[in-house]
Amino acid sequence: MSKSRPYADHRRRFLDLLREQDAAAVIFTATEKTRNHDAEYRFRPDSDFWYLTGFREPDCCLLLLPDREEGESVLFLRRRVPEEEVWTGLRLGVERASEVLGVDEARPIEKLWDDLPELLKGYRDIVYALGRDEGRDRKMMDAAKVLRRQARGGVQPPLEWIDPLETLHELRLFKTESELEIMRRAAAVTTEAHTAAMAETAPGVNEAAIDGLLEYTFRRRGGTGAAYTNIVAGGANACILHYIENDRPLKAGDLLLIDAGCEMDFYASDVTRTFPVDGHFSAEQRALYQVVLDAQKQAIEHVRKGVTFESVHDVATRALCAGLVELGLVQGSVDEVVESGSYRRFYMHRTGHWLGLDVHDQGRYHLAGQSRKLQPGMVLTVEPGLYVAPDDETVEARWRGIGIRIEDDILVTESGYENLTAAIPKEIEDVEAACAGTGNLAAV
Repeated sequence: MSKSRPYADHRRRFLDLLREQDAAAVIFTATEKTRNHDAEYRFRPDSDFWYLTGFREPDCCLLLLPDREEGESVLFLRRRVPEEEVWTGLRLGVERASEVLGVDEARPIEKLWDDLPELLKGYRDIVYALGRDEGRDRKMMDAAKVLRRQARGGVQPPLEWIDPLETLHELRLFKTESELEIMRRAAAVTTEAHTAAMAETAPGVNEAAIDGLLEYTFRRRGGTGAAYTNIVAGGANACILHYIENDRPLKAGDLLLIDAGCEMDFYASDVTRTFPVDGHFSAEQRALYQVVLDAQKQAIEHVRKGVTFESVHDVATRALCAGLVELGLVQGSVDEVVESGSYRRFYMHRTGHWLGLDVHDQGRYHLAGQSRKLQPGMVLTVEPGLYVAPDDETVEARWRGIGIRIEDDILVTESGYENLTAAIPKEIEDVEAACAGTGNLAAV
């Protein structure tokens, strides 16, 4: 069970925003999902709901009701049913929810749709995430219809549905110190996992074994698992940006790209490292790797308060283009390559994204049509890469099938930035040294 204090602070800050807009909020958690037949996936709460409650049971709903005399937070959750708990685990129950979670009031989830119209009465707008669950959306509309029918009696029905992007997600974009403490823990476990993967990788080891090592490290160190499906891509598989099969044997002479991060208390880490399967970069691998590394380091150094999110991508892209020109993989001046976009067959994605409870975290990237300026408390990834397709006959064969990406998690601070994942080797000499490990998995 989570401590209530940071989540109570999140609720208070959100309630302040709701009060300014004369709005109430209806925030559902996730439901359990079927994997196949009667087997279910391990449950993960909805990120918005977790941010406001720290409660990980399914089938719950939080209402935030500014200035309500009886209490501003009402949590609907499952009753305790001992016969069901024997099979599926203990529940908190309605009676203890207020004490444990710090909410003002708790009610059984079965009463939600009957109670909802009365609780929403008098608010001009409703913050609710439309489009995630069609059946739930219909019931929310039915609740609004009940209030509209009461309008002649002086009841103000809701006038507008507001997406959480406009309010709650702006709060989530700026991490508090308690959130950053969790993200640093996630980064520390991710550091251990990537370093272990470098040490254990060897020719003949299957991608699946490295995938398992990552997952094992995330879980054994207290994480809630992987923050997203691990990418363990050997050789030309690294040229598939979201390769997740992770089932091929690794070969000497190839690189291994790992994109994997620990999730700690449902906060994500997101890191990519690329290293040689046999412990030593070839000349071509070394050359391309250094281009990506230089681009990433320049982009990270650019991160500071007041620069735009887009400018981080621009810095990385220009550095990559300069390297491609120098290696003869594209033709023309750096300006011409940037302007024409001829680099895009080697670099086709953006340089980063917000990071937090979601690996691609919430928050706007543009405000008033302009790229958003970075501010302290934001966390973003910086992840340039180069990918030479194995069938690209426009380049010499020695370059084909090389895929490289380097990614770190960067906190914007008052004085510049903090690299949360700086301890994971990425300089060429450090990477090769980290790869000189036991290689015990090769014998499995």
